[in-house]
Amino acid sequence: MLRYHARWIVPISSAPIENGTVVVEGERIAYVGPRANAPRGADRDLGDAILLPGLVNAHTHLELTVMRGLLEDLAFRDWIVALQAAKRAVMTPEMLLDSARLGIAEGIRAGITTFADTCDSGVVLTALHEAGVRGIMYQEAFGPSPDDAESSLRGLREKIASHMARVTSLQSVGVSPHAPYTVSAALFAGVAGYARDANLPMAIHIAESEAEQSLIVSASGPFAEGLRARGITVEPAARSPIALLRDLGVLQSRPLLIHCVRADRDDINTIATTGCPVAHCPASNAKLGHGIAPVTELLDAGVRVGLGSDSMASNNRMHLLEEARVAALMQRARTGRHDALTPSEALQLATIGSARSLGLDARIGSLEVGKDADLAAFPVNDHAAFSSVDPVATAIFALGGSSARFVSVAGRPLVEDGRLLEDDPTMRARASEAALSLLAWRSGQGMSNG
Repeated sequence: MLRYHARWIVPISSAPIENGTVVVEGERIAYVGPRANAPRGADRDLGDAILLPGLVNAHTHLELTVMRGLLEDLAFRDWIVALQAAKRAVMTPEMLLDSARLGIAEGIRAGITTFADTCDSGVVLTALHEAGVRGIMYQEAFGPSPDDAESSLRGLREKIASHMARVTSLQSVGVSPHAPYTVSAALFAGVAGYARDANLPMAIHIAESEAEQSLIVSASGPFAEGLRARGITVEPAARSPIALLRDLGVLQSRPLLIHCVRADRDDINTIATTGCPVAHCPASNAKLGHGIAPVTELLDAGVRVGLGSDSMASNNRMHLLEEARVAALMQRARTGRHDALTPSEALQLATIGSARSLGLDARIGSLEVGKDADLAAFPVNDHAAFSSVDPVATAIFALGGSSARFVSVAGRPLVEDGRLLEDDPTMRARASEAALSLLAWRSGQGMSNG
């Protein structure tokens, strides 16, 4: 047995423990409590640190990591069109894989041990396996024309079948009909039925932007114009994007609803009564100018809410403690309440909340006996976090951007003494070359940031 000692243990499921110990036996946690009462074993002193459950990122696009900073300050549809054009023109499968590897390495350094990733290319499953992290790869499906629904669904089934050989106890697959502006009603219904029949988790980008809202409610706005330009008929579909999914029967599959910025009272009631979880991505939503999701209302309604970074193309950073800080500050600014989304609630979003939203809370998300030993320790002896007496508030309001001192997944160390154990400088060099190729493409398009 290994005994991990730290100044603070924050189990999430119970009160913080000063001068505490987590004992790991094999892949699982065998003890959480005061150091003085810990069973005997080999000692690993993490020192002046806060030991947390490994952080759970409820929404990423790891294959887009090298596109960080490529497309700034664009309107949402213009940003999506440019991103897809750059990806098609420049990114090879090898580049996409290195991009995913880079994103995972960044996440591990920030204490992230689980990634819920929506992916088009399928490379993320390989990258998750190589890194030894936990994750779900949601294979994306696209097809805004009803005429393409059958072929898109067939292609999705084939991709999932090819992924199944690489599913492990740590890495699994799901499906993701991308969003209402890229998926027809027929394809939504088809993918939802397939997910139910095959017992696959599902994730959907929904209620994210004003442009999406206008498309669904009044068949107007930039997405509607873009679809009509492609010869696709567009008509008002529902009172809201959430209502559209309800009317199509998609919510019966309880998909992970990504974003939900444009969710009103009726939508929140629909989400709660159908039992769908939500992935909240506050920094990405703010950076793209979409707004602030009604997280406090979702939580009050009993919705399972997790926290996601979204892609590095729309966020630029993958640090869930910083994301949790942003979430707390934005909810307080939105509601005018000083106690909206407390530090404890914000930390839960990044741990047990995300685990619940992904259906993984029986194994991860808190430090409890019998759960998998996914751990993340952050030092608190630097100036930003020095002499704090509240480890939870410190984790949320002071540790954003800090690198983890120690990280493990299912008992296997991935970071020791702040050093990523499986670092690959050649991968980083290749990823840098891919980023330079993207910049050259952007220059060739006559585009610039700012």
